[in-house]
Amino acid sequence: MTFIILIIGAYLVGSIPFGLLIAKAHGKDLRSIGSGNIGATNVARALGRKWAYLCFLLDMLKGALPMFIVGNYRLQFTNYQFLWLWLAVGCAAILGHIFPLYLKFKGGKGVATSLGVALGLWPYYTICALFSLAIWVAVVLKWRYISLASIIASVTFPLVLVCAIILMANWDFIDLWPLFIAAAVIPLMVIIRHRGNIRRLFAGTESKILTRPT
Repeated sequence: MTFIILIIGAYLVGSIPFGLLIAKAHGKDLRSIGSGNIGATNVARALGRKWAYLCFLLDMLKGALPMFIVGNYRLQFTNYQFLWLWLAVGCAAILGHIFPLYLKFKGGKGVATSLGVALGLWPYYTICALFSLAIWVAVVLKWRYISLASIIASVTFPLVLVCAIILMANWDFIDLWPLFIAAAVIPLMVIIRHRGNIRRLFAGTESKILTRPT
């Protein structure tokens, strides 16, 4: 029962459309602006960077908070059971953002929430997430494409995890293989959600950011 409650709770928290609520508080409908997406990038188009940063932080916390809460239940499960529970809760939070109950299952792309989930799964995902975040920042600063940075960081994440498992003496792939499966599936979901951005990147019509102060 605890297992089910935690998963449902994570999904409901993940479903909270912070970007839409922030825009609504300013008298704007985010779904009718720019790309129509409810994430931080579109909030930046509608309201500027300050509110986009707030949206990104809140969306990230939607993933991190459930992971931290689940961490308190570690002693109630075997290591194998706990690992699956942790992953299930994280995936539920991400799915909540992508397919929110409150918006008829039409949500965002899951980047910030996925980052929150990864940061909250200590130490296996946290280290990899920090590395991928550094790559994300570098790509944004270099090419000014949020979508490109998100895609590259997502692809990098499972590769970094494999390298970490190989390099860390106490990380055994036999014990951690569920982490690798999830690390491959989550970025795949993010990339699928960016398929429109990928088409625009190839066409040269994708919007850049940070071209002028806001």
